[in-house]
Amino acid sequence: AGFIKSPLSQKRLTQDSVELYCEAIGNPIPEIQWWFEGNDPNETYAQLWDGARQDRVKINATYNLHSTSTIYIANLTSDDSGTYECRASNDPDRNHLSKSPKVKWIRSQANVFVIERPDIKVNVTEASGKVILTCEIPGPDSSIKGHKWMHGDKIIHTDTETTAFTSYTMEGKMEEHSGVYECVYLTSPEIKEQVNISVAPQVMAYKKSEHGNEGDTGVLTCKNPSFPPVESWIWYKDGQGVSAAIANGSGRYIIKSSGNKTELRILKLNIEEDTGDYHCNATNSRGTGGATVNLRVRSRLAALWPFLGIVAEVLVLVTIIFIYEKRRKPDEVLD
Repeated sequence: AGFIKSPLSQKRLTQDSVELYCEAIGNPIPEIQWWFEGNDPNETYAQLWDGARQDRVKINATYNLHSTSTIYIANLTSDDSGTYECRASNDPDRNHLSKSPKVKWIRSQANVFVIERPDIKVNVTEASGKVILTCEIPGPDSSIKGHKWMHGDKIIHTDTETTAFTSYTMEGKMEEHSGVYECVYLTSPEIKEQVNISVAPQVMAYKKSEHGNEGDTGVLTCKNPSFPPVESWIWYKDGQGVSAAIANGSGRYIIKSSGNKTELRILKLNIEEDTGDYHCNATNSRGTGGATVNLRVRSRLAALWPFLGIVAEVLVLVTIIFIYEKRRKPDEVLD
């Protein structure tokens, strides 16, 4: 057996995760095991298995033409620091309790250093038409090579300053910029912290006015583009009051809500009962917000009136031409 790929030493922060990769070749296909030795002088190597360390360890191995194995450790603690050893062997007696194998296990090691995550202070302020996000690491850190600000997967700012304090400024109000941001310190490993701009729901109707034909199904939709997500949606109709909320499945109403979107379906639309303003109200941890949708219900015959008008015009013209032809003198000679 021999190694094609060996695991690489890595630095990580507490609460991060780490993944080590090992690949071996041989005939027959070798078995791969993972072993660990901590930094404590009295600690000896112990084998790791899938589900070890309170299910924080996941081992995925495939044996197809050659052997590959990945060990993944989640939610790292300082106790996870140490030497990880990938062992491979294809000797038939490799796991025998009394016989010693002819071919010893070959070994490849990698060190994992788990560094205590610093307590980053974050802040969000709104002043003079601007929103300012700040992050600060306690005490100076000589390993900082710069900063990066992220919004989702998008980099919105970078710099090469080596300061423990970093900020990012946006024009406008919090309601315009709500979401999840991240300040990243360019260190080894990178230190990052989440900065949230949280606001009450900024609810919008997909269409402020909806039309439906009598007897059809009407669909009214509202969405909330802001952060944090909506925890509960309520629909009610003008004249009924907020207390008389429309219940899902009651009468002809069906409500489908999923996170930041809600949909009210009204079956078999009725001109007298269903025409009017409908309100969708959303609640999250920061408060409530709402929007209004106006529903107009048309008669099924509404679409026929223009057609009937055209038919009537054609009939009048045909009648006029017919009468004119009948009354014309037979001896009249056409020019």
